[in-house]
Amino acid sequence: MKNETITAPKGFLAAGVACGIKASGKADIALLSCPSGATSGAVFTTNKVVSAAVHVCRDHLASRTTYGVIANSGNANACTGKKGLTNAKKMCTAAARELEAEPDQVLVASTGIIGEQLPIQKASAGIAQAAPQLADTPEAGLAFAEAIMTTDTKPKQAVRKLWISGEETTIAGAVKGAGMIGPNMATTLLFITTDAAIGKPLLTSALAEAVGNSLNKLTVDGHQSTNDTAIILASGLASKHLITGPCPRYRKFTESLADLCGDLARQMALDAEGATRMFKVVVTGAATRSEAGKAARAVADYPLVKCAVHGGDPNWGRIICAVGSCGVELKPEKLSCKLDDLTVFKKGTPARFDTAQASAIVSQTEHTITVDLGVGQASDFCYGCDLTAEYVHINADYHT
Repeated sequence: MKNETITAPKGFLAAGVACGIKASGKADIALLSCPSGATSGAVFTTNKVVSAAVHVCRDHLASRTTYGVIANSGNANACTGKKGLTNAKKMCTAAARELEAEPDQVLVASTGIIGEQLPIQKASAGIAQAAPQLADTPEAGLAFAEAIMTTDTKPKQAVRKLWISGEETTIAGAVKGAGMIGPNMATTLLFITTDAAIGKPLLTSALAEAVGNSLNKLTVDGHQSTNDTAIILASGLASKHLITGPCPRYRKFTESLADLCGDLARQMALDAEGATRMFKVVVTGAATRSEAGKAARAVADYPLVKCAVHGGDPNWGRIICAVGSCGVELKPEKLSCKLDDLTVFKKGTPARFDTAQASAIVSQTEHTITVDLGVGQASDFCYGCDLTAEYVHINADYHT
């Protein structure tokens, strides 16, 4: 059986179990181990209110070597004060005991309901239960991916293989996230493993760049979580030649990492809460890349656009309205819009087009909206998804 999970790279073991944090009884403890020790990097939410796990994880990144990651779902351990911090540290201590490591050599992540104290006794028991199940099999990797899910309907995983200096190298990722996904770390929880040999500063830079051009370009509802965490671990077991600078080997690694993150971002968009379709908004002709990104996100976040996509309605007027109201520089007389390759608005006036063809484009599982602002050469993009009644139902009932 081909391994398409987080255990595909050399040196990694994983497990996922149910310990009772979730009332549903579904898996809620995920344990990742690198017995030989890994180089680690991470990026986090920029929300000023962050979970206890984010606080502790940031501190533990200072360790030279990381031996594992412990994550729980069903409880965010956010807005839980000093007790929450203590419980996050206890999770690391419990995992470290099982992995024969120091607590600060373990990273931690949490996701779930905000404002409730983490049932640490259940979590600790779950860690003890998960440790004996650690394995490098596809089944173990899948169990890990399932244990980090909340409102996700399916696990989201990806693997990339590449050759660096004649040696096969693997990068693998598992991500959860279906709601509360907005700007700056639209990852919810992302875990990446690789057997590449790469220095810590470069590893962190590669992760930040890859996330910035993929998952950070995704918006489901424009809401940024308190817990968003992306962690990458590199075992170094694929090569004896350490990547220490921005050489061709590093560029090859970053390209594959970016491709993997782009794949995971698309999986998230298609599994967003209640979503049935996703779309990509590309803005060109902007004065700056920042303005292009702002305009693209404005369209992707615009409720009326999202509703139109759900209904398969090629309502370009809503797209133009979203761009015009977001505060970016544009020239109305040069403003243009396309749905895939079909022009629907050109240089400030409606274009003649086949309405049935336009509706068919918008009704696809994926399509691209392109808007030219007509003022410069800069461009950027954003991923979005449709807005459905199911999204409201999921979030209305989430706490119970």
